[in-house]
Amino acid sequence: MKRPIIGIDEVGRGALAGPVVVAAVLFKKGTISVPAADRCKLPKLRDSKRLSARQREIWAAYFLDHPDVMVSVARVYPRRIEKMNISRAANLAAWRACGKLIAAKPVTGESFGIFLDGGLYLGNGSQPENARTIVKGDERIAAVAAASIVAKVARDRFMVRLGKRHPEYGFEAHKGYGTKAHYRALREYGPCRAHRATFLSGRRFVV
Repeated sequence: MKRPIIGIDEVGRGALAGPVVVAAVLFKKGTISVPAADRCKLPKLRDSKRLSARQREIWAAYFLDHPDVMVSVARVYPRRIEKMNISRAANLAAWRACGKLIAAKPVTGESFGIFLDGGLYLGNGSQPENARTIVKGDERIAAVAAASIVAKVARDRFMVRLGKRHPEYGFEAHKGYGTKAHYRALREYGPCRAHRATFLSGRRFVV
């Protein structure tokens, strides 16, 4: 059996509002076994950007129910992002998400391989020897692709809930990114506490 591996990826780095979200996904056997009966129901496993919202939801539910998979999610919110910058915030979330999985001790007596998508590092960047940051990791390593899906689903759900609290901004539609509709709302209503003020500095809210 291959050693267990943890894939880590983030979503929300470039958004104007909402948290940056990082997911860590553990494949206990180093890979994920998909029974033949499930293969016809599942879309191809790939990074979240190449899947529809429905396909991401299907995979996220599958990972949560799979006996050889464990999932952890961590968020860093706008006020903290503004204090420490987005890169450090994402790395902090990666550290937290990974730490939750390891603390749960899902596999005993074995070392973990930890793979992070490019641009992510554990903590302040001085990573343990078993951790590697891989450029386009979400396209090359299944566990990282899984993490990208879980992170995207978790953040999208959060932004839908945020949209109910602040219906004037349409967060449920654009998920906090800089769309024309979002800029139009910012021009009309100004930013709320869910926005990252440092990301808005110097921007003109025009369409």
